[in-house]
Amino acid sequence: MQERDFSARTSFPGSTGNPFDRALHRALVLQQIPAVPFALLLFLIAFLVFQTRWLWTAGLFAFFCLDWILIATLPKAGKSFGPSHPTVLALAVLRALVALLPAAIAIPLQIVGILLVVYGFWIEPHTLRVTRQALVSSQVPPGQSFTLLHLGDLHLERITRREKQLNRLIQELKPDLILFSGDFINLSYLKDPQAWASVRSLLQEWSAPYGVYAVTGSPAVDLEEIVPILLDGMPIHHLSANVATVDVHGIPVNLVGLDCSHMPFVDGPRLRALTAHLPGHLTILLYHSPDLAPVAATCGIDLQLSGHTHGGQVRLPILGALFTGSLYGRLFDAGRMAIGPMVLYISRGIGMEGAAAPRVRFLCPPEIILWTVAGKES
Repeated sequence: MQERDFSARTSFPGSTGNPFDRALHRALVLQQIPAVPFALLLFLIAFLVFQTRWLWTAGLFAFFCLDWILIATLPKAGKSFGPSHPTVLALAVLRALVALLPAAIAIPLQIVGILLVVYGFWIEPHTLRVTRQALVSSQVPPGQSFTLLHLGDLHLERITRREKQLNRLIQELKPDLILFSGDFINLSYLKDPQAWASVRSLLQEWSAPYGVYAVTGSPAVDLEEIVPILLDGMPIHHLSANVATVDVHGIPVNLVGLDCSHMPFVDGPRLRALTAHLPGHLTILLYHSPDLAPVAATCGIDLQLSGHTHGGQVRLPILGALFTGSLYGRLFDAGRMAIGPMVLYISRGIGMEGAAAPRVRFLCPPEIILWTVAGKES
């Protein structure tokens, strides 16, 4: 795969001020609308569709209100903690478009819409899955192996059932090594001390015989002044443009950690310098975005572990992710792929996007990845 030149770009995913970031923050103004005027806005949308067909208008408005109830009660149920108005308005617009279809099609679709809201907002975001992967490497002696657990995109708002399940799974899986690929706090709670305390209470339970290693994520999320607060006193090795060589069951492993600027033309030369004189061991790169993979594949990296895209959070059958935060578009959305001699894995992550983004997942459940790394059979 050829490396692309992005040096002419003026905005980058994961950075403050990019179009997606601006849209998410501007949409927060909707949350400031009081309940009664917001209800009138929803009724106006329904009226514009059906006008004086009052029964139909009332029916569509009822669907809008049911969505509103389902989204607004998520925080009270301890599920997620985002604003309700931007999501409800977006759903209202989609429902209004569906309402233009013939009634025999539109009514069943509106009912299905309620089921999708329940599933996408209430169920799937808390269905944390363990994805199992295997890597066979000539850098590992035949007959030997170890396990590592890749975690990414925690995006914690408050501790929920998902985070409690995460720590239970870590204890059950008993990996030899834990690697975290960045984004500790949700974008909505960057300056919230309660969120900091929640992250710290979660991290202090992470442990593995050969260590827990982490890199920072997007500059807009893992703020320079906040990360030291989160990691102070934690049993976590912070890799920031450095290499740790760890003997796992006597198998030497180079762990390369690089903080992410989301600009491959900046981080690429830094990675090349960092890997120029590495010992000839199995080498794993921990880097938040998958966009550095074309460079990493030329640097003697055996396995790159990344996240950032969340798998798109919403995926459709056949089409896949509707949106990813990658410079390479949907080419780098989620899962395992070979980039030259290197294996790249892009985690769907644990948490969800913040600010005004819907706290939703569809056909894209959160995941942690347990790797078994083994030598070739002789």
